[in-house]
Amino acid sequence: MKPVGARRGVEHLDRAECLRRLGAHRVGRVGLSVGGRPEIFPVNYVFDGEAIVFRTDPGTKLDAAGRADVCFEIDELDHEFHSGWSVVAHGRLEELTRYLGPDAQRGFALPVDPWAQGLKAHWLRIVPGYVSGRRIGPA
Repeated sequence: MKPVGARRGVEHLDRAECLRRLGAHRVGRVGLSVGGRPEIFPVNYVFDGEAIVFRTDPGTKLDAAGRADVCFEIDELDHEFHSGWSVVAHGRLEELTRYLGPDAQRGFALPVDPWAQGLKAHWLRIVPGYVSGRRIGPA
């Protein structure tokens, strides 16, 4: 980690640390544009080291698959100690289908367990191209 500019107490997380944190959590937020407006959707996910995979029903997220660049964010806060961190991954939202071969099979095998009710029969993934993270608070 290294300081961010002259701001005291804020550090950049390197890519390896960002990916480690993505793999250690199970709930995040997908950000995408809907009708020209930014929208945020919480999802349960699994990160397999290469892709962020989650399930959904037909609707906004599925409609955006295949043509949308999205961001994905996770964070953790400690209100008592005024500290926390955030990781943001940028990539393309794609639907996993059997036509993707081994990539799809790897995704379908992940233990993605949605909390929201519904069938959630569509599997989506984000392959991060750019990942960034920041941490603030006492070392």
